Amino acid sequence: MPRYALKIEYHGAPFAGWQRQKDQVTVQGSIEAALARLEPRAHTIAAAGRTDAGVHALGQVAHCDMAATWTPFRLSEALNYHLKPAPVVIIDCAEVTEGWHARFSAQERQYQFRILTRRAPATHQDGLVWQVKHDLDVDAMQAAARHLVGRHDFTTFRSTICQADSPVKTLNRLEVTAVDTPHGREVHFDVRARSFLHNQVRSFVGTLERVGAGSWEPDQVADALAAQDRAACGPVCPPQGLYLAHVVYETDPFAGA
Repeated sequence: MPRYALKIEYHGAPFAGWQRQKDQVTVQGSIEAALARLEPRAHTIAAAGRTDAGVHALGQVAHCDMAATWTPFRLSEALNYHLKPAPVVIIDCAEVTEGWHARFSAQERQYQFRILTRRAPATHQDGLVWQVKHDLDVDAMQAAARHLVGRHDFTTFRSTICQADSPVKTLNRLEVTAVDTPHGREVHFDVRARSFLHNQVRSFVGTLERVGAGSWEPDQVADALAAQDRAACGPVCPPQGLYLAHVVYETDPFAGA
């Protein structure tokens, strides 16, 4: 059966997350239903990462196995036709080898998070950012973020329902930057690792926001990390500012596609 890699973009608001769930609208379920319209049978796709309810994707990657041989362009066009009007689209498609796997072949996941800092309610950005009504000290947030980069036991920043075998992960990058936009100042987070614990990025952002607001000192983040205790974590931020932005593979399956 030929295997295809799918690069997927979606707005997470109407979905109960990526993973298929009974009686819930999910991204995985929507794509599998579209595949069944093309080849009537049960389909199971695998993704690079399982995003939670309300989390968006700019470059989620999944793979599917088809009975027939499709040109990548025709497969992506057919899927997009059957996915309408849900806010999920296939933005790229490529045929890959039988052993290629969207999850297990991935070398790095890159997430972005956006905070909008203004008092007026968000309109065009509503549902796409976490809005706070106070200014944030980006330099202090970046100083705190440096404590988290590297290989650590991230128990403090791990959901209590996380199913990962170990809390030890290597964080490759956590950069905090201020971006002035026409609709107000945003604070952006660029977070990269091979893999993440459940709620790890949202736990980082929620904690760093407290630093930016002046409620925590940057060194308190190092203390929280060392505590290896979920109770030492700051608040977990809401999902709507989080994006799975890009997945890195040894060889980009979409290069030249």
